Amino acid sequence: MLTQTLLPFALLLPLAQAAETVLGLYIFSRHGDRTTKAYPPTKLTDLGYSEIFSSGTWFRKNYINGTSPINGIEPNNVKLSQIAASAPFDNVLMTSAQGFLQGLYPPVGATLGSQTLGNGTVVEAPLDGYQLIPIQTVATGTGSEDDAWLQGASNCANAEVSSNNYFTSAEYMALLNSTQAFYSSILPTINTTFHASQTSFYNAYSIFDYLNVAGIHNATIASSNLLTPETLLQIRTLADNHEYNLAYNASDPIRAIAGATLAAQIVTALNTTITSNGTTAPITLQFGAYGQFQSFFGLANLTKLGADWIGIPDYASTMTFELFTDVAPTPFPAVDDIQVRFYWHNGTAGNTSTPTAYPLFGQQNLTLGWNDFVTGMNKFAIGSQSDWCKTCGNTAGVCARSTLTSPSSGGKGGSSASGDSEGGGVSRPVAGVIGAIITLAVVLGVEGLVVLVAGLRLVSKKRLGAGAREGAVRPGKA
Repeated sequence: MLTQTLLPFALLLPLAQAAETVLGLYIFSRHGDRTTKAYPPTKLTDLGYSEIFSSGTWFRKNYINGTSPINGIEPNNVKLSQIAASAPFDNVLMTSAQGFLQGLYPPVGATLGSQTLGNGTVVEAPLDGYQLIPIQTVATGTGSEDDAWLQGASNCANAEVSSNNYFTSAEYMALLNSTQAFYSSILPTINTTFHASQTSFYNAYSIFDYLNVAGIHNATIASSNLLTPETLLQIRTLADNHEYNLAYNASDPIRAIAGATLAAQIVTALNTTITSNGTTAPITLQFGAYGQFQSFFGLANLTKLGADWIGIPDYASTMTFELFTDVAPTPFPAVDDIQVRFYWHNGTAGNTSTPTAYPLFGQQNLTLGWNDFVTGMNKFAIGSQSDWCKTCGNTAGVCARSTLTSPSSGGKGGSSASGDSEGGGVSRPVAGVIGAIITLAVVLGVEGLVVLVAGLRLVSKKRLGAGAREGAVRPGKA
């Protein structure tokens, strides 16, 4: 039987260090509680809204108006140049981003939320000074929370082939056969939605999702006596195993394309904070699917810390990359004086449960110098259009029009804080495949974002979870 623990081990570290100044953040968040994927369209529930709002409130308390805020951050009225937010055009992810931002920058009231016109008239903002923060839409991943197939929206041919290869692997076949009796035993709890032919390890995630949502929201569940704590744990851990193996494979890294492109986005966003001396988007907020977490965890060797890291992150989970210095923040610190710390929190961040620091890349240190961090990320980051096309094996569409010459910088699109740039970057016509990078360029107001440093050009935010797959569960389908 597969087992799962609750991430009890961690190298605890307070978020505010005595002699440190936070210079910037990159926050990647999962959405809040939602309705089941078995009956699309999904939507954010009131519980999910509350979860994601609470996380935003916690980040506000600790990074915006707390005792150790981000250097130069506006504490009350949001300064739009200081925040870049993005999400796919998806019912759940987009509304989750809105809820998070409401917690991060809540209404400011009549005093701060008003202005005096030239003729002396005082105009108060609606909703007690509600703050309007743009959320840029990512071209890929539209409607992704309505689908159960993890790799479908990657647009990466080789990644889809790699994930499909899992279904013919010896590991998968062994679990499919050994767990069939288990899944058949719980059929009475799901037979209003799943046929007997669908009730197997093949649909491990869909079954987990359906029962997880029912357990949260339904007062009664058919044949609930079958769902003992041990059975529910087995359903969860089988789904964890299933989805992790679709998101990452150590011998076939293309499967983790979502994590590889996310890594490039993280480096570029943080580097923008450095090269602008902290004036451009010291906060970057991005929403995405659980598969992106899992693929990044595998690539960053966080799974070395234990089996907990293969699990599906809970709703409203966040991973945060904190850019900081332990020297005076004015003038803006030199690159050698800038460090990065990685935080992870499984579920909603709040006063009783806060993000914890963990070491990246299989090493022991909780902090990394900026250049060491970039070097570690560049070992697996895919940040140029040409590298993405080559790695994915795509030759049509934008890949047919691209110049497939990649920089040889040690990683797949290297980066440093030097501010150097290189030609051949991503252009706006390719937004359909690499919409996330175009999104970031618009959000940050930097037309040359994708050609920032040493050839690190980001490609699409490879959203996981969208796209139909033959055999995936749909109500009324066999």
